[in-house]
Amino acid sequence: METKVEEQATFVDTAKLALAVLILLAGLVSYYYFASSAVLLRAFGVIVAVAAGIGVVFTSFQGQQLWKFIQGARVELRKVVWPTREETIQTTLVVLVFALIGGVFFWLLDLVLLFATKQITGQGGL
Repeated sequence: METKVEEQATFVDTAKLALAVLILLAGLVSYYYFASSAVLLRAFGVIVAVAAGIGVVFTSFQGQQLWKFIQGARVELRKVVWPTREETIQTTLVVLVFALIGGVFFWLLDLVLLFATKQITGQGGL
């Protein structure tokens, strides 16, 4: 008999997520704190902070679970059978035609109901 033990996030993992948020905030604060520096240098600092924050996140349990989910999604995405160009064009045309038909139908229905409402309330000119 085989049993699977589910791992759970620990306090250390939560601390890693908090550290990642702090790193990101430090990058954003430093961008505005060093306003007199070159914009390119400040932007590079923010990019480094974001990369470091993402690195810290992926060392946590939640980050590893997210990475597994992303990998599974990529595998499933490869299984998708995408429509051909012709199928895409035909489907688009069908949708546009039915949207046009629906628009005309509701415009005519609106005109009929407006006419009927004016006649019932006595506001019509006829």
